Amino acid sequence: MTREFEVRWLGRVGFAEALAMQEELVAQRKEDRSLPDVLLLLEHDPVYTIGRTPDQASLRGSAHLPHPLFPINRGGQATYHGPGQLMGYPIIDLHRCGQDLHRYLRWVEDLLIELLSHYRICGHRREGLTGVWVEERKIASIGVGVRHWITMHGFALNVCGDLLPFDHITPCGITGVAMTSMEKEFAAGLRVIDVALEVEKIAPRSLNDLHHAVEVDSPVLANT
Repeated sequence: MTREFEVRWLGRVGFAEALAMQEELVAQRKEDRSLPDVLLLLEHDPVYTIGRTPDQASLRGSAHLPHPLFPINRGGQATYHGPGQLMGYPIIDLHRCGQDLHRYLRWVEDLLIELLSHYRICGHRREGLTGVWVEERKIASIGVGVRHWITMHGFALNVCGDLLPFDHITPCGITGVAMTSMEKEFAAGLRVIDVALEVEKIAPRSLNDLHHAVEVDSPVLANT
């Protein structure tokens, strides 16, 4: 069964504003489970974030950081967001996806891998790590939070722009990781809005495939 799914391109949005928007959408869906899932697509002004972890080593301290730092309620270590990076924040009710966070994370990776293939970029997973890679270079980071089985936060796909801010941290806590972008792997001239429009085309069908897979694997759970 096809489920309603909204994809919204928001343009450049401040991190605090986007976080408040996500929290409001999660609260709305907690009160009314019939509301459609939503995918927010946007860019941020430069900012660093880190997940809910006592281990802050990936920040290498924080006084030296050239941009603001936000501790947030996702999993994972420090990362950078800024212009040239496509942020995707899926607000998805996992009751519709079998309440399976691992399956959901694999869905986000699959969505990005399919997107990259449209640009003839061969993205893939790496064993034991979350995110999407091109050979040994990381092109997309994923960090999610879940409240009442409703997701927030999501993915950061490097489309174009400056990758040097990653040098001030240990991205995602992975020592020696090399960051890359679609522009570096494909060609100059890519715009974030154009990649967002491509996501808008494929995401609803991809999410419906996830729902269908859950219903086939767990028909009772999927309908509770």
